[in-house]
Amino acid sequence: MRVSPKILFDDCYSEYAIAAVNVFTMEQVHGLFSAAQEADSPIIVQLTPVARNYANPLMLNAMIEAAAAIYPEVVYSVHLDHGTEKHAFSAIKQGYSSVMIDASHDDFETNIKRTKAVTDTAHKHHIFVESELGVLSGVEDDLSVDEAHARYTDPKQAREFVERSACNSLAVAVGTSHGAYKFSGRQGLQFQVLEKIQEQLPGFPLVLHGSSSVNPSDISSINSNGGKLKENASGVTDEELQKAIRYGICKVNIATDLRLLWTRVHREFFVQQPDLFDPIIPGKKYMEAYKDFMIGRFDILGSSGKSSSIRSDNQHYKQQ
Repeated sequence: MRVSPKILFDDCYSEYAIAAVNVFTMEQVHGLFSAAQEADSPIIVQLTPVARNYANPLMLNAMIEAAAAIYPEVVYSVHLDHGTEKHAFSAIKQGYSSVMIDASHDDFETNIKRTKAVTDTAHKHHIFVESELGVLSGVEDDLSVDEAHARYTDPKQAREFVERSACNSLAVAVGTSHGAYKFSGRQGLQFQVLEKIQEQLPGFPLVLHGSSSVNPSDISSINSNGGKLKENASGVTDEELQKAIRYGICKVNIATDLRLLWTRVHREFFVQQPDLFDPIIPGKKYMEAYKDFMIGRFDILGSSGKSSSIRSDNQHYKQQ
């Protein structure tokens, strides 16, 4: 059942969060939908511009539609992650449930102007719009932001930004970063900033980017099998995610963890079984590991078992 993020966020606000997961391949789509069906958890399927360039938007849409047919009990939305106006308008034409316009690196007024240009078009098609205020450090596909230029979301600007831009959800910078090295100083999430943002935007859905946990055992295994990742890689703790939900975080983005998982599974397989070369075998192992990992994430976010009530409450709903 495909629904608008509004339905998901209205149901989850301050109680649980929706995992928004970046996918690139068939194995990832299978793993995500099979996990969501088994856990009865709603999901947001995220597609970045890089994913669209890699696999082609038609291929990605076809895989998601096929997965929805294979796993018919899954409640999901399809979201464009970190797009420009060009990407957003293309995704709107292709019928995505929601789009993100990321003008966070521009000044405040320009960010509002660019976001408003997207919301004006998206809302005509009943499509949700996410924007970002504040800048995260790290790497998001081919986007890199130096740590020195990272800045937290200004709570005093948050309300004005939402009102003037007409965005429907807001990605906030409260200490996370993209990639595997989220907390080099282990400072963690800045809850005092998040609390002030919620005070300015009560009941408004907030989004946490850069939310992967970065499992140390994955880093260790990757390096034991030929990898060279830094051992001090660290991510967002389970306790931080659960606490953030109480402050209005409705959508939690996950990408890095599943890339590390892919690397760990494939490095282990080919190093430990160097005589094999069939991609299907490690592919199956990755899908199984992906499914197990995501079921665990749903439990942490509190979304397990929530799809049934959403389906029941919205049985006559049909996304525009």
